[in-house]
Amino acid sequence: MLDVVVLFNGYSKRLSHNRTEANCTCTLIKGPKIIIVDTMTAWDRERLVEEHIVGYNVHQGTIFYEKQLQDDYQLCNGVSITATPGHTYEDVTVLVEAGTGRESVKYAITGDLFEKEEDVADPSLWKEVGTFALRKIQTSSRLRIMKYADYIIPGHGPMFRTNDALIRLLENQTDGE
Repeated sequence: MLDVVVLFNGYSKRLSHNRTEANCTCTLIKGPKIIIVDTMTAWDRERLVEEHIVGYNVHQGTIFYEKQLQDDYQLCNGVSITATPGHTYEDVTVLVEAGTGRESVKYAITGDLFEKEEDVADPSLWKEVGTFALRKIQTSSRLRIMKYADYIIPGHGPMFRTNDALIRLLENQTDGE
C-alpha cells in the first residue's frame, strides 16, 4: 500500500514586477520505495539528502542513466512519472495510485504544471512564469492530469481535490488556445 504525505506546502507570491518569493511543495511517497518529490530549494538540503529524478533526466546519486523520460517511467508498482512539458520542456508529473480497486486514490504531484489551485481559475498565474512557446502543450497537459487525478499536489501550494467544475474550467481554457 502506498501512502502520500505532503511534508511541506510550497508557496509563491509576487513581490514586485521582477521579484517572486517561492518554495516548492515537498511530498513523500511511502511504499516499497521511499520517494521524495520536489526537494524545495538548495538551501533546504539539510532537510532532504537525496533526489533521483530531475526533470527528464534519471539518476541515482552520482550515476546518470542514458534514458530520458519521453513515455511513462514506472518507479515501482503504483508510482510512475509522465512527461508534462509546459513550464519548461523538462517538466514531469509523478502519478501515484494508492490503494486498490474501489478504494484507489490517484494523486498527481505536478511540480510547476500547476503552481497552486488558484491558477485553475486564473491561468495568468501560471502563464506569466511559463514559456510562451509551451503554453498550448501546458494547457493540454493540465487538462490530462486533472482528468486523471483525484488530488493535485501543485508545485507551490497545498494539495487540492479535483472535481468536475475544475475540469470544465480547464476544458474552456483548452478551447480558447
